[in-house]
Amino acid sequence: MSLIGFKPTNHPQQVGKRGASDRVDERITPAWLYESYHARFGFTLDAAANEANAKAVKHFDLESDGLTQPWAPHRVWCNPPYSNLGGWLAKAHAEFQAGCPVIVMLLPANRTEQAWWQDHIEPYRDRGIFMRVEFLRRRFNFGMPGNLEGKFHSSPPFGCVAVIFEAGI
Repeated sequence: MSLIGFKPTNHPQQVGKRGASDRVDERITPAWLYESYHARFGFTLDAAANEANAKAVKHFDLESDGLTQPWAPHRVWCNPPYSNLGGWLAKAHAEFQAGCPVIVMLLPANRTEQAWWQDHIEPYRDRGIFMRVEFLRRRFNFGMPGNLEGKFHSSPPFGCVAVIFEAGI
């Protein structure tokens, strides 16, 4: 078996014919996880949320579109839709350079070979520049529509990682 010509893509459950699947993209961050990072960084903006799952008072939803809004000078939490991770990471880089003092993104830990990781994380992570990566222990349940508290078998089949953009790392 050869991997020559292999091109990683999102799983069909993540990106359907019409685009991103709401039931896959809407993964509500567990309160305990957000609170542990909020205690460290004091977030003032949730860049990818909706009224039901926003973690910060200031937040962007589908209508206001966090990819088109300025994030700076906020301290940003972002659990982005997994169907467009490259776009969200490019936005995080731009907003960090525009003046966000900290951005924490919750991402899947099992896709390090994909372009979004190789282009936006691997060249910078853990080099003492401005980005570090924290692989999170264990899989955990996300809330989902109809299961907001994540009580019923709502863990993804992968672990997660927190990618932290921070000045002066």
